[in-house]
Amino acid sequence: MTIDQKDPLFVLVKSLSKSEKRQFKVYVGRLGVNTDSKFLALFNHLDKHDILDEDLIVKKGIVKKQQLSNLKAHLYKQILISLRLSPLHQNMRSQIREQLDFASILYHKGLYKQSLKILEKAKVMAKENEEHNVAYEIVELEKIIETQYITRSINSRADELTIEAKMLSMKNVLTSRLSNLSLQLYGLMLKSGYVRNDKEHTIITNYFNSKLPKYEWNLMGFREKLWLYKAHLWYSFMIQDFLSCYRYSKKWVDLFYEHPKMMIQNPVFFLRGNHYLLESLFLIKDKTQLKSTLFNFEEAINKDTFPKDDNIEVLSFQFIYNNKLNIHFLEGTFDEGEHLVNEILKGIEDYKNRLDDHHIMVFYYKIGCLYFGMANHKKCIEYLAKIINNKSLKMREDLMCFSRVLSLVAHYEAGMDYHLETQLKETYRFLIKMDDLHEVQKEMIKFLKNLGDIFPHQIKDEFRKLHKRLKEYEEHPYEKRAFLYLDILSWLESNIEGRPVADIIKEKSKKSSR
Repeated sequence: MTIDQKDPLFVLVKSLSKSEKRQFKVYVGRLGVNTDSKFLALFNHLDKHDILDEDLIVKKGIVKKQQLSNLKAHLYKQILISLRLSPLHQNMRSQIREQLDFASILYHKGLYKQSLKILEKAKVMAKENEEHNVAYEIVELEKIIETQYITRSINSRADELTIEAKMLSMKNVLTSRLSNLSLQLYGLMLKSGYVRNDKEHTIITNYFNSKLPKYEWNLMGFREKLWLYKAHLWYSFMIQDFLSCYRYSKKWVDLFYEHPKMMIQNPVFFLRGNHYLLESLFLIKDKTQLKSTLFNFEEAINKDTFPKDDNIEVLSFQFIYNNKLNIHFLEGTFDEGEHLVNEILKGIEDYKNRLDDHHIMVFYYKIGCLYFGMANHKKCIEYLAKIINNKSLKMREDLMCFSRVLSLVAHYEAGMDYHLETQLKETYRFLIKMDDLHEVQKEMIKFLKNLGDIFPHQIKDEFRKLHKRLKEYEEHPYEKRAFLYLDILSWLESNIEGRPVADIIKEKSKKSSR
């Protein structure tokens, strides 16, 4: 029986580098009795094969079928232990945890003084690196030990630990509330996208204000500020206040440059902050800053001092290529961006076990837009079909809605209008089901639906009428999001003037002051 290749053990084995595989075998071989063990035989088998075939594993006599599940679990655990011991996966957080573990062992052996000494050093490290959760654990263990290890300074020590515990607890509560708010807003953003009307705007605003905890700025450290900026950023995204998105994402990135060691400690947050800053610059159409920020971002992550691991590699791929495409969209240089497609598809294949559906579909949509700008409408339709045929609605619904609208336009442009009526009905039903039918979408569908009744000599007049109607929504607080996914106005202008859409966008880009 061939198992889904998302099997956790199989994915973990395939994610290992050559050095990690070598270290695992050294770790297993530290005791001679392990060299012929079943879990090592299973590891070697999975390492050599491209699929996980459980029947083949049983047939080769590595393990009996009823024991396979337990053996897989054991191998999974042993690989994780091996990775934990690797210097590549040792960071400040794991070092502090290790010291806490050592102190716990000494405490249980009754060696209180040695335990307290290690805890004090670990606590200093935790505070310096703003690891307040583990710092709180350390203080709690110190309190337990102090009740059993009596010294002359117990009175002052008790007061000191009580104050420390109270301060750390307050910081952790604030961080937790801010991170909860940020996560909930992010989840809403992925599910529904931007607010669509005054009612939704009011709901989100009331929700944000009611959940935003009170705080004293002077008492806030790096982590509290980071989560505060994140929460404001997601709120700003949802209400389509893109200048505020820029402001808070800039604060997020600047926070790391103010605390350089946090860049090493929290590289993923640094990557994400830069991505949202780049995304914000795209949304406010500041192509000059977008290009310079992307250049600085690539420089920062390519430095030898910047951490390197599988997660950082995947995120760097996502963020860099998404924003490289955005630059071509702003400048109208679609043809020049085509070379990115093969690089992106290779990345999707290389990281398929670590990229979720949502991020893959975003790439497909942007590739579709790239081909639309190149007037290669069949290629555009091909990539949009990958989104439309995706039956998982867990991804952002607004992306799916606009994929269908763009697909309709591409079918029209490609002259593939023989099934247009059916597609129009399907798209309309889908948008109604998603409760996502906006005025811009209504106008587009109405226009495409009536195309069959328009004589050729009337077509340009109809394009002009549609352009005039849609122009009213370009700066509308809720309707303008339609233009973020597809530059419909430039497309209409290209049809009215009989010129490629790329030329229209290039002209607009040159006129732009940013």
